[in-house]
Amino acid sequence: SLASRSFIQGRSVRSFARSTSVRMAAGKESSGAMVLRRALLASAVFAGVSLATEVTAGPKLKGFQRIRTQFIAALGDPKASSGSGASQWGLWRKDPGPRGVWLRQFADLEKAGGVAPAGWKFDRNDWWLEEHGLIMEAPEFPMPPGRYLVTGGREVTTVLTVTPPDAKGEQQWSLEDDAKLFDVTHLPCRSARYTPNGGGSPATAKETDFPVTPGAEMPAVQGCNKQDYAVLFVIGVEKA
Repeated sequence: SLASRSFIQGRSVRSFARSTSVRMAAGKESSGAMVLRRALLASAVFAGVSLATEVTAGPKLKGFQRIRTQFIAALGDPKASSGSGASQWGLWRKDPGPRGVWLRQFADLEKAGGVAPAGWKFDRNDWWLEEHGLIMEAPEFPMPPGRYLVTGGREVTTVLTVTPPDAKGEQQWSLEDDAKLFDVTHLPCRSARYTPNGGGSPATAKETDFPVTPGAEMPAVQGCNKQDYAVLFVIGVEKA
């Protein structure tokens, strides 16, 4: 069927993107080739998401505006369909991976005053890594309230509702269609937030711990606390 072909094509493109990043992480390319491959990676991931979700989204796109894929960093029970704590969720409006800095380039990042080539500022006291060993910019906190069309790039595409903060600043979240948080989690994308508890930094991370297996926890970093986040793709927002 068209839906199954789109899903298979999407998986193939994401597999290409992942293998591309592995080659990049291996350090076998020139700086120019790395920049080119990083751009190709971003395009491939976006294309894969589009192929895998355009058909499965179907009628749900009604009432929603299709957007270039954004990314939610989410916390919660993978088996839950709703919960509290969305005030601790974050949103990347741009793909943070291609905008990231490799662990092996951390010394250069420090020499630049913590300002990455993409323009974002590194925070030594609160920093992020993704599954290939790229230091990422932090997402936007708190999660903006609203209704989002979300997917994990697999079988399920559904509506996520995030409520405005209450008097205590708490936000609730819920998924439609009895979907679970796991169903809309993109397993190959891994992300974690690190805060020092004894001198830890990207310099104490082990490059050999990357890339991370899809669905696995992010590696611990010596001298840091770690919080793993699920990654959800946002492919649409409710029309005004």
